[in-house]
Amino acid sequence: MDQDRHRSFNYDKSDSWLLAFIAESTRKNNGQEERGIDRTDIYETIPNHSSFLFSWSPKNFSRWITPFCRRFLMLCNECFTYSRRCCLALQLRCRIMANFTVQVESGRRGKDGSPSVGPVYRSILAKDAFLSLEPGSNTSWDVFRVAAEKFPMNRMLGWREMKNGKAGPYLWKTYEEIYQEVVQVGSALSHLGVKPGSKIGIYSANCPNWIVAMEACNGYTFICVPLYETLGEGAVEYIVEHAEVVVAFVHETKINRILSKCTSTKHLKVIVSFGSRTMEQNAAATNIGMKLYSWDEILEMGKENTSDPLPPKPLDICTIMYTSGTSGDPKGVVLTHECLATYVAGTDLFMKQFEDKMTTDDVYLSFLPLAHILDRTIEEYFFHNGASVGYYQGDIQALRDDLMELKPTLFAGVPRVFEKVYEGVLKAVSELLPHRRMIFNALYKYKLYWMRLGYSHKNASPLADLLAFRKVKDRLGGRVRLIISGGAPLNTEIEEFLRVTSCAYVTQGYGLTETCGVSTVGVPDDMSLVGTVGIAATNTEVRLEEVPEMGYDPLSTPSCGEVCVRGTTIFTGYYKDPELTKQVMIDGWFHTGDIGEMRPDGVLKIIDRKKNIFKLSQGEYVAVEFLEKTYKVSPIVEDIWVYGNSFKSVLVAVVTPHEDSVKRWARANGHEGSLYDLCQLGDLKKYILEELKKVAETNKLRGFEHIKGIVVDPLPFDIERDLITPTMKKKRAQMLKFYQSDIDKLYQNISAEGKRYA
Repeated sequence: MDQDRHRSFNYDKSDSWLLAFIAESTRKNNGQEERGIDRTDIYETIPNHSSFLFSWSPKNFSRWITPFCRRFLMLCNECFTYSRRCCLALQLRCRIMANFTVQVESGRRGKDGSPSVGPVYRSILAKDAFLSLEPGSNTSWDVFRVAAEKFPMNRMLGWREMKNGKAGPYLWKTYEEIYQEVVQVGSALSHLGVKPGSKIGIYSANCPNWIVAMEACNGYTFICVPLYETLGEGAVEYIVEHAEVVVAFVHETKINRILSKCTSTKHLKVIVSFGSRTMEQNAAATNIGMKLYSWDEILEMGKENTSDPLPPKPLDICTIMYTSGTSGDPKGVVLTHECLATYVAGTDLFMKQFEDKMTTDDVYLSFLPLAHILDRTIEEYFFHNGASVGYYQGDIQALRDDLMELKPTLFAGVPRVFEKVYEGVLKAVSELLPHRRMIFNALYKYKLYWMRLGYSHKNASPLADLLAFRKVKDRLGGRVRLIISGGAPLNTEIEEFLRVTSCAYVTQGYGLTETCGVSTVGVPDDMSLVGTVGIAATNTEVRLEEVPEMGYDPLSTPSCGEVCVRGTTIFTGYYKDPELTKQVMIDGWFHTGDIGEMRPDGVLKIIDRKKNIFKLSQGEYVAVEFLEKTYKVSPIVEDIWVYGNSFKSVLVAVVTPHEDSVKRWARANGHEGSLYDLCQLGDLKKYILEELKKVAETNKLRGFEHIKGIVVDPLPFDIERDLITPTMKKKRAQMLKFYQSDIDKLYQNISAEGKRYA
């Protein structure tokens, strides 16, 4: 055989079955005598793999496609039969190798009113002790400062300028250029009389100036207070006043809102626009005792009054991040410099364990809010490695255009983003010709089989990637090597689909602002972790605690309970709220409020939410988030809010339907009209209820967990109506207020039917 030719193709032995089939089909179609597959010479029968693959034409395609499909399915069956012999051994080997955690404490049964607790798990990388930081690398400022010294000419921050309403190519500033701007901004604030420990607000969409302002806070020992760009006016005013913000960096489109809504704040004296300012805005600021500066004015002020950075100490407060809050006022989470620096170092240690190492050539597309801990920590990690961060143009609808232009190597998002990717790919596959759709599905099952046996996504089937899945990768820019999902659990089916088709490592993490990012993280390419949130991160310990009112016991099988986290990246408390801090921090353990299921190997799965439970009138507890996640798998459901209370015996819901599914139903049933018109039809409501009933029966939900009445809302739950937070979490109290009249009518109708469900 021609060994050089084989090396250039970069095949894996798992693909030999597929190549053998192609070779056999080619021989037959060339008039050669059909014979059994001889695996000893399969590569000799293909003169040139690459030329064969890329010389297909419509004429040749139709000539061999029928035997291709038939033989491919036959060969897959033969492959599965053969591989079943060694499947158990391979799986056992994978389990032995996948020993990622260590149990450092045993579980114990509760006594004297204290709850039972499960075993304590820690990352194998922190078996003996958590990572300790050296002086000079133990603050968030050190992360950036050291990177600027090591990688001065590397591209750091990129953005796109708008010309005639169209985004241009990415423009870049180096680490050295950003460092100079950081010193200028920090010097300007010091010149304006801002003292170390003062709170500096940032109220803007993601952009390079956001990071410059943040690093200026780090370098001059100011405390950064980020605000979500999508916050309502009341929340902005509350945070500015509660945090005692003295300077606010704002996007130029937010200046008028700040000026009109923060007139009564006691501490805010300076507003800095990330862009320009108008004379009218300047006059309005002067009238209420504030000073307004443009970005260029602040940079020039810093040049003329340069002062050296005043580095923080490790235990100094770095940032107060206000959680978006599903009810009540936002809570200020206090994170120290040491906390953030430890997180970055721990992430670096974890990522170095895998085949694809982080390099200075890596690029991250930032579109998740920088006010959210996930995006903040990812960017800090990229800076630590001298890599690049490019910002989206500010329009989530144009994200695809940014992906194509930037071509990132890491893509992070919340589950809803990946749901859209999944739906888009499935729609494209459904529109393929039948034989092409069959090939795609067969290749999917083929690659998934080998991945489940322990092969990495790269080696499971390079040929399947070439023939089918590279187009999925192209939808994310074509260069993505790692996909991260956070913010909420990712649907198991979607995670598996991405692992197979994206040609990238896929993982999801679990954490909160209070844990400074992920407290558990999935291991890339380990299919046994699909559907879980992984293992304890390198800086944390994880255990479960009993929740008797919900029937969760960490010492039972399976082990279930409230997720509790301890470690070196846990927050120091809620700003100005010691009582709330005491409620969630008990004996050094942060109580997350999430319900988890722990496997014996220390792998965690989030299954419920402790706080979002209530009793129905018959005394049955309802875990509402679990039900919403279950019902959401229905193709007709885009989103759903399930409601009940202790005075009612049945559940009702508000459903936002999937538009394409509604239109397909309408065509099939002879209905026409807009989505709004269709959502008023009684027939559609009846159909959706039937679909929800099917889901309930399939998932063996108990009778009281079935939905008995629905409201169909054509509009998605949105921030504009104050129904969700900026991180897409439902604001249940506000939802009840908004839909109260509809809910009352539902219960009246159910009661009018004879109270047959009571």
